Amino acid sequence: MWGQHVTLADKGQSITDDMTLDVPTWLQGEPRRRIRPIDVWQREYLRMVVLVDFAIILGSTLLALHLRFGDEQKAIHGLSYALLSILLVPVWLAALVLARAYEARFLGTGADEFKRVSSASLRLMAVMAIVAYTFQLNLARGYVAVALPLGTLLLLTGRYGQRRWLHARRRRGKSLHRAIVVGGVDGIYDLATQLEDFPYVGYSLVGACLPSSSEAFALPGVPVLGSLTQVMAAVAQANADSVIVTAGPGMSPAVLRRLSWEIEGTGISLVVAPALLDVAGPRISVRPVAGLPLLHVEEPELAGARQAVKAIVEWLFATIAFLLLLPLMVGIAVLIRIDSHGPPLFRQTRVGKAGREFTVYKMRTMRADAESLLESLREQNEASDGLLFKMREDPRITRVGKYLRKWSIDELPQLWNVVRGDMALVGPRPPLPGEVAQYGAEVARRLLVRPGITGLWQVSGRSNLSWDDSVRLDLYYVENWSLSLDLMIVWKTFFAIFRKEGAF
Repeated sequence: MWGQHVTLADKGQSITDDMTLDVPTWLQGEPRRRIRPIDVWQREYLRMVVLVDFAIILGSTLLALHLRFGDEQKAIHGLSYALLSILLVPVWLAALVLARAYEARFLGTGADEFKRVSSASLRLMAVMAIVAYTFQLNLARGYVAVALPLGTLLLLTGRYGQRRWLHARRRRGKSLHRAIVVGGVDGIYDLATQLEDFPYVGYSLVGACLPSSSEAFALPGVPVLGSLTQVMAAVAQANADSVIVTAGPGMSPAVLRRLSWEIEGTGISLVVAPALLDVAGPRISVRPVAGLPLLHVEEPELAGARQAVKAIVEWLFATIAFLLLLPLMVGIAVLIRIDSHGPPLFRQTRVGKAGREFTVYKMRTMRADAESLLESLREQNEASDGLLFKMREDPRITRVGKYLRKWSIDELPQLWNVVRGDMALVGPRPPLPGEVAQYGAEVARRLLVRPGITGLWQVSGRSNLSWDDSVRLDLYYVENWSLSLDLMIVWKTFFAIFRKEGAF
């Protein structure tokens, strides 16, 4: 691991014959050899991403050409628009490369991939506008207005579709990174739990390196392969392609720095899991202070201009949507009355921002006497934590209610709650007063923002989630709220509804 022996005599110094120093390979100025080739699945996935991007860009430019000019042969300064459409493909791909939209670390997870695709496309639009203005090129506005925006939208959709395909493979145990985890026992257990709950992240733990081999450690499929000084040997033994570092005793800055030097140039990915969990996005920034890269964590954005923008946009959207969907809701109300006795609307007290109680409105999906029957069904509760009542085949659900729940149509009247200001379109799940009575100080942070019609809980499994998972996702939203996170949740909500997972 540490390279060859170099004597001080080789450096022109006088020492005894038996004095030698172990000098790491990275200190000898020798080029590092890549010891880990790129996995086949990574090459194939990257190839697929590039090919799909190529097809989308070419299709968008040719479609814009057809919509703007039809069968006419138009040209600009002697360059036909047909040839321009073809030339735009490699230029656009080059813009994506420059924006690092094809780097492995951004593919498959996180929002950076979408941000880089959007950024590359917007910059290309800006460059084309500047070039056209500078050289007085009279580009057809209709052509540009179709090709670039449509291409950008389709690129983002294509990336999302490929990501869904990759995540499905990872849930089946394929296309995974083989990772060695380094750190303390508690940190490794926490990391393993997170990776098990979210397999789409794509890491499979194949070994561990602990500060001390005598520590009690038992995790199925994760053998102890060495200590903190034997990480590279463990990587070779397990044929791993990643090293994940967690918090623990002995993980000093010096140890982490030396590990990064050893990994440098070998093709092995180094991932550091911060001790402060569930904090991400715009709250985190790295700022060098006296030569040290310090991780700064800003306060959660619970008020301010962007929160005001969120409230205004959601109110306008909810108002328009409520008015447009009102005839549909009236028709559904008639079906509910025909199917079962009782009022079509279900009213229930929920707890909102700052602990304020309000009445939530939903389409009734259960019998009118559902609340009185609850106690008789307690023993059949499928929620292991017992704080929530969940039952896949709940006999209280009506025939119409089953379909309303499957497609989340029963939640449409909550648009009125958004108009009234009780709820938001996106936010934590609105809790019952009985749940809030059992909150500790940590869980009570869910009440810092208005509850939402949809949220991370909605796009991450809905009723399939446990109480702990639901709380953790809600707290993550409160701590890391941003406008881009809201847009991502709204986008994923449509797919969650069509998948119908956890809708019972």
